Amino acid sequence: MSARKTLAAVIVLGLAVTGCDYIVPPIDISTPTPAIASQGWSAIATNVADANGTLHVDLAIKNNTNDWSAMDVGSSAAKVTDAAGKTSNCATVFVGTSVFVNDGGWFLAPGFQMKGYTTGSVAKPSTQLLYVECAGVTKSAGEKLAIDYSYITGPFNYYTPSQRYHDTLKLDLDKVVSDAKYPLAEAVASLKIDKAGATIPAINDCTVQLTGVKRTDTGFEFSWESMNPGTNPAYVHIGQPPVIGSDGILYGFYLSPHLSDAPITPVGGKGDWTTTATVPAGVTGFYIMLPVETKQQKYFVDHVVDITDK
Repeated sequence: MSARKTLAAVIVLGLAVTGCDYIVPPIDISTPTPAIASQGWSAIATNVADANGTLHVDLAIKNNTNDWSAMDVGSSAAKVTDAAGKTSNCATVFVGTSVFVNDGGWFLAPGFQMKGYTTGSVAKPSTQLLYVECAGVTKSAGEKLAIDYSYITGPFNYYTPSQRYHDTLKLDLDKVVSDAKYPLAEAVASLKIDKAGATIPAINDCTVQLTGVKRTDTGFEFSWESMNPGTNPAYVHIGQPPVIGSDGILYGFYLSPHLSDAPITPVGGKGDWTTTATVPAGVTGFYIMLPVETKQQKYFVDHVVDITDK
């Protein structure tokens, strides 16, 4: 038996020994071979400026992996090469979907594009735009920017370290895109986008539904409902799902979704709870990036929920 399957079996046995009714059978959590080859991520420069001898490049990144993917801000590094071939390192690099915590971060759906994420804290979130700054470099024709980055794909399994992929974003800084499209830059045939109220599969044969969307003074309040047709009570974790709208910012301070509170869903019954997202009042066109605990404890499959009409 593999180490992964052994771990899953130990978890289930431990639950049985303690008398807990929250029972989940072990599953094969090996990484499947992708049906379509990944193209990694891409980036565009949305602004290039020179401020007091420092090159500043604003960026947007797009998920071209054909899968859900998260890019680690903390693993990015950049350098710029001028037309004469001189290369300089860039000390300030904010490129990714979020800063990873314990091997995980916010996932973005394939075909979606973003230009910023939430940092700060849960109590005091703030927006971090994506950019690179290179001190001692002035803006000039023919400059090329290279950004080394790492990312993960597919469902997030708390018990198994995600496979890291490494690649380089290459940008011609003479090519600036001023009309970037957010958040859905390109339709991906394999991506299912659910509407509010859709039934989404979850752990232990339960389902989850978004039953209400309310705009508040600080952003959104979402109402959720889980249904349990099975034979054992269950907890269905979804974390505090982030949202992304027409301004290209992924709103929501990252915490692993298994850390959130979730009501128990009784056999033959339902559970109800709310989550919130802090967003500016003037932004519209939102989608929810929804991680749902599925198949086993702390194993999350992501879904897109369309709330562009809210």
